[in-house]
Amino acid sequence: MNQDRWDPEMRAFAAMMEERGRAFPPVVMTPPLDAARASNDGPGLQLAAAGGPKVAESGDRWLSVRGRRLACRVHKPRTDAPLPVMVYIHGGGWVWGSIDTHDHIMRGYAAAGDCAVVGPDYALSPEAAFPQALEECAAVVRWVAKHGAEWGLDPSRIVLGGDSAGGNLAIATALLLRQTDPELKLAGLLLNYGVYDSRLDTPSYVEFATGHTLTREKMDFYWRQYCPREADRLHPLAAPLRADPAELAALPPCLMHVAELDVLAGENHAMEKRLRDAGVTVEATTFPGVLHGFLRALGHVKASDRAVAEAGAWLRRVLA
Repeated sequence: MNQDRWDPEMRAFAAMMEERGRAFPPVVMTPPLDAARASNDGPGLQLAAAGGPKVAESGDRWLSVRGRRLACRVHKPRTDAPLPVMVYIHGGGWVWGSIDTHDHIMRGYAAAGDCAVVGPDYALSPEAAFPQALEECAAVVRWVAKHGAEWGLDPSRIVLGGDSAGGNLAIATALLLRQTDPELKLAGLLLNYGVYDSRLDTPSYVEFATGHTLTREKMDFYWRQYCPREADRLHPLAAPLRADPAELAALPPCLMHVAELDVLAGENHAMEKRLRDAGVTVEATTFPGVLHGFLRALGHVKASDRAVAEAGAWLRRVLA
Protein backbone atom coordinates (compact mmCIF):
# COMPACT_ATOMS: atom_id res chain seq x y z
CA MET A 1 0.00 0.00 0.00
CA ASN A 2 1.55 3.28 -1.18
CA GLN A 3 0.78 6.09 1.24
CA ASP A 4 2.93 8.73 -0.46
CA ARG A 5 -0.14 10.79 -1.43
CA TRP A 6 -1.75 10.56 1.98
CA ASP A 7 -2.10 13.70 4.08
CA PRO A 8 0.28 13.07 7.02
CA GLU A 9 -2.50 13.76 9.54
CA MET A 10 -4.78 11.37 7.64
CA ARG A 11 -2.07 8.71 7.80
CA ALA A 12 -1.67 9.18 11.54
CA PHE A 13 -5.42 9.05 12.11
CA ALA A 14 -5.81 5.88 10.05
CA ALA A 15 -2.99 4.26 12.03
CA MET A 16 -4.65 5.27 15.30
CA MET A 17 -7.98 3.79 14.23
CA GLU A 18 -6.29 0.61 13.05
CA GLU A 19 -4.65 0.27 16.44
CA ARG A 20 -7.97 0.81 18.20
CA GLY A 21 -9.54 -1.80 15.97
CA ARG A 22 -7.18 -4.46 17.29
CA ALA A 23 -9.12 -4.44 20.56
CA PHE A 24 -12.13 -5.87 18.70
CA PRO A 25 -12.71 -9.16 16.88
CA PRO A 26 -12.17 -9.00 13.11
CA VAL A 27 -15.08 -7.69 11.05
CA VAL A 28 -16.65 -10.63 9.22
CA MET A 29 -18.84 -9.42 6.37
CA THR A 30 -21.31 -12.28 6.50
CA PRO A 31 -24.86 -11.82 7.82
CA PRO A 32 -26.06 -11.72 10.51
CA LEU A 33 -24.01 -8.59 11.13
CA ASP A 34 -24.59 -7.82 14.82
CA ALA A 35 -21.10 -8.89 15.91
CA ALA A 36 -19.52 -7.28 12.86
CA ARG A 37 -21.29 -4.01 13.63
CA ALA A 38 -19.88 -4.00 17.15
CA SER A 39 -16.37 -4.48 15.78
CA ASN A 40 -16.76 -2.02 12.90
CA ASP A 41 -18.36 0.78 14.92
CA GLY A 42 -16.64 0.20 18.27
CA PRO A 43 -13.28 1.92 17.62
CA GLY A 44 -14.99 5.18 16.64
CA LEU A 45 -17.72 5.41 19.26
CA GLN A 46 -15.54 6.89 22.01
CA LEU A 47 -13.98 9.23 19.46
CA ALA A 48 -17.41 10.43 18.35
CA ALA A 49 -18.64 10.92 21.91
CA ALA A 50 -15.59 12.91 22.99
CA GLY A 51 -15.00 14.84 19.76
CA GLY A 52 -16.70 17.83 18.24
CA PRO A 53 -17.94 20.98 19.94
CA LYS A 54 -20.36 21.15 22.84
CA VAL A 55 -23.76 22.53 21.91
CA ALA A 56 -26.51 24.12 23.97
CA GLU A 57 -28.89 21.18 23.77
CA SER A 58 -28.60 17.56 22.68
CA GLY A 59 -31.06 14.73 23.02
CA ASP A 60 -32.94 11.93 21.36
CA ARG A 61 -36.52 12.17 20.15
CA TRP A 62 -38.67 9.33 18.88
CA LEU A 63 -40.96 9.24 15.87
CA SER A 64 -43.44 6.59 14.79
CA VAL A 65 -42.31 5.77 11.26
CA ARG A 66 -43.43 2.89 9.05
CA GLY A 67 -44.48 0.69 11.92
CA ARG A 68 -41.54 1.21 14.24
CA ARG A 69 -40.15 3.76 16.68
CA LEU A 70 -37.30 5.64 15.03
CA ALA A 71 -34.78 7.56 17.14
CA CYS A 72 -33.66 11.03 16.01
CA ARG A 73 -30.63 12.72 17.56
CA VAL A 74 -31.27 16.46 17.87
CA HIS A 75 -28.47 18.99 18.42
CA LYS A 76 -29.04 22.73 18.88
CA PRO A 77 -26.27 25.32 19.11
CA ARG A 78 -28.66 27.68 20.94
CA THR A 79 -32.20 27.67 22.27
CA ASP A 80 -33.24 31.32 22.12
CA ALA A 81 -35.34 31.01 18.94
CA PRO A 82 -36.65 28.44 16.45
CA LEU A 83 -33.67 27.27 14.41
CA PRO A 84 -33.32 26.31 10.78
CA VAL A 85 -32.48 22.64 10.53
CA MET A 86 -30.34 20.15 8.66
CA VAL A 87 -31.57 16.57 8.61
CA TYR A 88 -28.23 14.72 8.52
CA ILE A 89 -28.09 11.07 7.43
CA HIS A 90 -25.11 9.07 8.68
CA GLY A 91 -22.96 6.90 6.47
CA GLY A 92 -21.78 3.32 6.86
CA GLY A 93 -22.52 1.47 3.63
CA TRP A 94 -26.17 1.18 4.63
CA VAL A 95 -25.08 -1.62 7.00
CA TRP A 96 -22.94 0.08 9.69
CA GLY A 97 -23.02 3.33 11.61
CA SER A 98 -25.56 5.13 13.74
CA ILE A 99 -26.39 8.48 15.26
CA ASP A 100 -23.74 7.61 17.87
CA THR A 101 -20.87 7.01 15.40
CA HIS A 102 -21.61 10.36 13.73
CA ASP A 103 -22.55 12.37 16.81
CA HIS A 104 -19.43 14.58 16.70
CA ILE A 105 -19.96 15.34 13.01
CA MET A 106 -23.55 16.42 13.62
CA ARG A 107 -22.52 18.63 16.55
CA GLY A 108 -19.80 20.13 14.38
CA TYR A 109 -22.30 21.13 11.74
CA ALA A 110 -24.77 22.47 14.31
CA ALA A 111 -22.13 24.77 15.78
CA ALA A 112 -20.57 25.83 12.46
CA GLY A 113 -23.88 26.34 10.67
CA ASP A 114 -25.79 27.91 13.58
CA CYS A 115 -28.60 25.46 12.86
CA ALA A 116 -30.25 22.53 14.52
CA VAL A 117 -29.18 19.11 13.25
CA VAL A 118 -31.57 16.16 13.30
CA GLY A 119 -30.04 12.74 12.70
CA PRO A 120 -32.39 9.82 11.92
CA ASP A 121 -31.26 6.38 13.13
CA TYR A 122 -32.63 4.68 10.02
CA ALA A 123 -32.97 0.90 9.66
CA LEU A 124 -29.85 -0.87 8.38
CA SER A 125 -29.42 -3.48 5.67
CA PRO A 126 -29.66 -6.37 4.97
CA GLU A 127 -32.40 -6.59 7.60
CA ALA A 128 -34.09 -3.59 5.96
CA ALA A 129 -33.26 -3.52 2.27
CA PHE A 130 -33.98 -0.75 -0.27
CA PRO A 131 -36.15 1.30 -0.05
CA GLN A 132 -36.79 1.02 3.72
CA ALA A 133 -34.04 3.44 4.86
CA LEU A 134 -34.98 5.87 2.09
CA GLU A 135 -38.63 5.83 3.07
CA GLU A 136 -37.75 6.35 6.73
CA CYS A 137 -35.52 9.34 5.98
CA ALA A 138 -38.25 10.88 3.82
CA ALA A 139 -40.75 10.37 6.64
CA VAL A 140 -38.47 12.21 9.08
CA VAL A 141 -38.14 15.18 6.69
CA ARG A 142 -41.91 15.25 6.23
CA TRP A 143 -42.40 15.28 10.01
CA VAL A 144 -39.88 18.10 10.49
CA ALA A 145 -41.60 20.12 7.73
CA LYS A 146 -45.03 19.70 9.33
CA HIS A 147 -44.29 19.49 13.07
CA GLY A 148 -40.73 20.75 13.54
CA ALA A 149 -41.93 23.70 15.60
CA GLU A 150 -42.70 21.19 18.37
CA TRP A 151 -38.94 20.60 18.65
CA GLY A 152 -38.05 24.29 18.46
CA LEU A 153 -37.23 24.13 14.74
CA ASP A 154 -38.09 26.44 11.86
CA PRO A 155 -39.79 24.04 9.41
CA SER A 156 -39.61 26.57 6.58
CA ARG A 157 -35.80 26.24 6.39
CA ILE A 158 -34.59 22.66 5.90
CA VAL A 159 -31.36 21.31 4.43
CA LEU A 160 -30.70 17.63 3.81
CA GLY A 161 -27.20 16.28 4.33
CA GLY A 162 -25.27 13.05 4.63
CA ASP A 163 -21.99 11.26 4.08
CA SER A 164 -21.20 8.16 2.03
CA ALA A 165 -24.35 5.97 2.08
CA GLY A 166 -25.93 8.90 3.91
CA GLY A 167 -25.08 11.15 0.97
CA ASN A 168 -26.80 8.64 -1.27
CA LEU A 169 -29.86 8.66 1.00
CA ALA A 170 -29.85 12.46 1.20
CA ILE A 171 -30.03 13.08 -2.54
CA ALA A 172 -32.37 10.12 -3.05
CA THR A 173 -34.66 11.46 -0.32
CA ALA A 174 -34.72 14.85 -2.05
CA LEU A 175 -35.63 13.17 -5.34
CA LEU A 176 -38.34 11.09 -3.67
CA LEU A 177 -39.84 14.10 -1.91
CA ARG A 178 -40.03 15.98 -5.21
CA GLN A 179 -42.30 13.18 -6.41
CA THR A 180 -44.40 12.70 -3.27
CA ASP A 181 -44.39 16.14 -1.61
CA PRO A 182 -43.71 18.77 -4.29
CA GLU A 183 -44.86 21.52 -1.91
CA LEU A 184 -41.97 20.69 0.47
CA LYS A 185 -39.12 23.01 -0.48
CA LEU A 186 -35.58 22.17 0.63
CA ALA A 187 -33.01 24.93 1.00
CA GLY A 188 -30.01 22.80 0.06
CA LEU A 189 -28.18 19.49 -0.05
CA LEU A 190 -24.87 18.81 1.72
CA LEU A 191 -23.34 15.77 0.02
CA ASN A 192 -20.17 14.31 1.52
CA TYR A 193 -18.29 11.69 -0.56
CA GLY A 194 -21.59 10.03 -1.46
CA VAL A 195 -22.46 6.77 -3.19
CA TYR A 196 -24.19 7.69 -6.44
CA ASP A 197 -23.99 4.65 -8.70
CA SER A 198 -23.81 0.87 -8.49
CA ARG A 199 -21.06 0.62 -11.09
CA LEU A 200 -17.77 -0.48 -9.58
CA ASP A 201 -15.57 0.13 -12.62
CA THR A 202 -14.69 3.83 -12.64
CA PRO A 203 -11.01 4.84 -12.74
CA SER A 204 -11.07 5.67 -9.01
CA TYR A 205 -12.43 2.18 -8.28
CA VAL A 206 -9.42 0.79 -10.13
CA GLU A 207 -6.88 3.13 -8.55
CA PHE A 208 -8.10 2.83 -4.95
CA ALA A 209 -9.58 -0.69 -5.05
CA THR A 210 -7.50 -1.78 -2.07
CA GLY A 211 -5.43 -0.20 0.68
CA HIS A 212 -7.44 3.00 1.15
CA THR A 213 -9.92 2.04 3.89
CA LEU A 214 -12.99 1.75 1.64
CA THR A 215 -12.30 -1.02 -0.89
CA ARG A 216 -14.04 -2.21 -4.00
CA GLU A 217 -14.79 -5.50 -2.24
CA LYS A 218 -16.57 -3.67 0.58
CA MET A 219 -18.65 -1.57 -1.80
CA ASP A 220 -19.70 -4.69 -3.67
CA PHE A 221 -20.81 -6.20 -0.35
CA TYR A 222 -22.67 -3.03 0.67
CA TRP A 223 -24.60 -2.86 -2.59
CA ARG A 224 -25.60 -6.53 -2.31
CA GLN A 225 -26.92 -5.94 1.22
CA TYR A 226 -28.78 -2.72 0.41
CA CYS A 227 -30.16 -3.90 -2.94
CA PRO A 228 -30.27 -7.70 -2.94
CA ARG A 229 -32.36 -7.52 -6.13
CA GLU A 230 -29.98 -6.59 -8.94
CA ALA A 231 -32.65 -4.59 -10.73
CA ASP A 232 -32.95 -2.26 -7.74
CA ARG A 233 -29.30 -1.28 -8.11
CA LEU A 234 -30.27 0.47 -11.34
CA HIS A 235 -33.18 2.40 -9.80
CA PRO A 236 -32.49 6.16 -9.73
CA LEU A 237 -33.55 6.33 -6.07
CA ALA A 238 -30.84 3.77 -5.27
CA ALA A 239 -28.30 5.03 -7.81
CA PRO A 240 -29.04 8.78 -8.18
CA LEU A 241 -26.46 9.24 -10.92
CA ARG A 242 -29.04 7.48 -13.13
CA ALA A 243 -31.81 9.99 -12.34
CA ASP A 244 -33.57 11.81 -15.16
CA PRO A 245 -32.13 15.30 -15.86
CA ALA A 246 -35.54 16.86 -15.27
CA GLU A 247 -35.66 15.29 -11.80
CA LEU A 248 -32.16 16.51 -10.99
CA ALA A 249 -33.02 20.00 -12.25
CA ALA A 250 -35.57 20.40 -9.44
CA LEU A 251 -32.96 19.86 -6.69
CA PRO A 252 -31.88 22.76 -4.45
CA PRO A 253 -28.33 24.18 -4.28
CA CYS A 254 -25.73 21.56 -3.40
CA LEU A 255 -22.42 21.57 -1.55
CA MET A 256 -20.31 18.54 -2.43
CA HIS A 257 -17.23 17.45 -0.50
CA VAL A 258 -15.07 14.77 -2.08
CA ALA A 259 -12.16 12.74 -0.72
CA GLU A 260 -9.35 12.51 -3.27
CA LEU A 261 -8.17 8.99 -2.37
CA ASP A 262 -11.56 7.32 -2.52
CA VAL A 263 -13.07 4.63 -4.73
CA LEU A 264 -16.14 6.89 -4.90
CA ALA A 265 -14.26 9.96 -6.16
CA GLY A 266 -15.11 9.26 -9.81
CA GLU A 267 -18.85 9.01 -9.30
CA ASN A 268 -18.75 12.12 -7.10
CA HIS A 269 -17.21 14.11 -9.95
CA ALA A 270 -19.72 12.57 -12.36
CA MET A 271 -22.60 13.51 -10.04
CA GLU A 272 -21.30 17.06 -9.82
CA LYS A 273 -21.26 17.30 -13.62
CA ARG A 274 -24.76 15.87 -13.98
CA LEU A 275 -26.11 18.34 -11.42
CA ARG A 276 -24.41 21.29 -13.10
CA ASP A 277 -25.62 20.16 -16.53
CA ALA A 278 -29.14 20.05 -15.10
CA GLY A 279 -28.81 23.67 -13.97
CA VAL A 280 -28.38 23.03 -10.25
CA THR A 281 -26.18 25.45 -8.32
CA VAL A 282 -23.23 23.37 -7.09
CA GLU A 283 -20.24 24.23 -4.95
CA ALA A 284 -17.68 21.41 -4.80
CA THR A 285 -14.37 20.86 -3.06
CA THR A 286 -12.05 17.89 -3.43
CA PHE A 287 -9.85 17.51 -0.37
CA PRO A 288 -6.39 16.25 -1.37
CA GLY A 289 -4.65 13.41 0.42
CA VAL A 290 -7.63 12.25 2.45
CA LEU A 291 -9.53 8.98 2.53
CA HIS A 292 -13.19 8.10 2.38
CA GLY A 293 -14.84 8.92 5.70
CA PHE A 294 -12.36 11.67 6.56
CA LEU A 295 -15.02 13.68 8.42
CA ARG A 296 -14.76 11.16 11.25
CA ALA A 297 -11.30 12.63 11.90
CA LEU A 298 -12.61 15.96 13.20
CA GLY A 299 -10.08 17.44 15.60
CA HIS A 300 -7.36 15.15 14.26
CA VAL A 301 -7.09 16.10 10.57
CA LYS A 302 -7.14 19.77 9.58
CA ALA A 303 -8.84 18.93 6.26
CA SER A 304 -11.79 17.54 8.22
CA ASP A 305 -12.03 20.71 10.29
CA ARG A 306 -11.82 22.84 7.11
CA ALA A 307 -14.62 20.84 5.53
CA VAL A 308 -16.95 21.44 8.46
CA ALA A 309 -16.05 25.13 8.59
CA GLU A 310 -16.72 25.48 4.85
CA ALA A 311 -20.01 23.64 5.21
CA GLY A 312 -20.93 25.83 8.17
CA ALA A 313 -20.49 28.99 6.10
CA TRP A 314 -22.55 27.44 3.29
CA LEU A 315 -25.31 26.39 5.71
CA ARG A 316 -25.56 29.91 7.10
CA ARG A 317 -25.98 31.25 3.54
CA VAL A 318 -28.59 28.80 2.24
CA LEU A 319 -30.56 28.83 5.50
CA ALA A 320 -30.53 32.61 5.87
